[in-house]
Amino acid sequence: MNTTRPEPATPEPSPAPEAAETGRVVLLTTSHRVAPGLLSWPAWQALRAADRVLCADGAHPQLPYLREAGIAVHEAAPTAQELVDACAGGRTVVVVATGEGEPALTDGLARLAGSGRVHMPELELLPASYDLPGARLLDLVQVMDRIRVECPWSSQKTHKGLAKYAIEEAYELVEAIEDGDRDELREELGDVLLQVVFHARIAEEDPDAPFSVDDVAGGIVAKLIHRHPHVFGDETASTPEEVKEHWLRTKAQEKRRASVTDGVPLGQPGLALAAKLTSRVRTAGLDVPLPTGEGIGYDLLTLAARAEAAGVDPEAALRAAARSYRDAVRAAEGVAEGVAEGVEGAEG
Repeated sequence: MNTTRPEPATPEPSPAPEAAETGRVVLLTTSHRVAPGLLSWPAWQALRAADRVLCADGAHPQLPYLREAGIAVHEAAPTAQELVDACAGGRTVVVVATGEGEPALTDGLARLAGSGRVHMPELELLPASYDLPGARLLDLVQVMDRIRVECPWSSQKTHKGLAKYAIEEAYELVEAIEDGDRDELREELGDVLLQVVFHARIAEEDPDAPFSVDDVAGGIVAKLIHRHPHVFGDETASTPEEVKEHWLRTKAQEKRRASVTDGVPLGQPGLALAAKLTSRVRTAGLDVPLPTGEGIGYDLLTLAARAEAAGVDPEAALRAAARSYRDAVRAAEGVAEGVAEGVEGAEG
């Protein structure tokens, strides 16, 4: 008879806690470029279903709107372990992220998850609002406002004092376009945009006729809509020529100019001025012969008119020829391209 006692059965390991038991952490992010309270439907659902809503910033712009909607928000900055503990028993905790995005908290949660010793709750990043196209322009306006107030140089600038920079930046933009350098193009577009925002900020301080960047934007929006009846109205246009006809007709109605030459800036470069005048005359269907006279000026006027009639920008054509000549001079001097450009950039 076998009297050996059977060994006790090895107890089965306890099953790992289910996701519902460990709970859920929702990190709710919002954009400061969108009006507070304008949250996505999934965000509102998460907030209303949460067992607890936390926010470390008591002055967070979303809080008044959340509380008005009946969401109880507790001002707290829990550690990662405290947050995990708060989710025990299957609870859901929503953290309304501050402007910095809670990097300390997310790093702490990542360390706990990586340790393998903690049953982690389900983690979800839920964007509650998204930037609209052009939203970063709001950042530029805010930055410019602060610079205007706090920078000793910028705070003293006037429209006249900045005028030369607008011209310089416009030429640098043209150069970037002609060079085909995408990085330079992006940067120079930013520099030109800065001039617009800077002038608009200065204009806010005018005691007699102030206006803001919103007025500037509103004006150009209204102008674009009015001059594109084929896009925003009932008219049609299937060719660039028809579009230009709409543009000129609506522009003439707006400006009520006595002459086709009205509005042509006489201070622009000479070739561009000549081409613009001849373009206005040709588009208006006027038959005005070019003036004749002695001197290179009349010869250049004739060349500019010929270029415009052929659809060639005389300024761009002359710049292209001048750049070729510059390259020939450098080659004759034996100057390396990169070295020459570096010196030129330093002077600019």
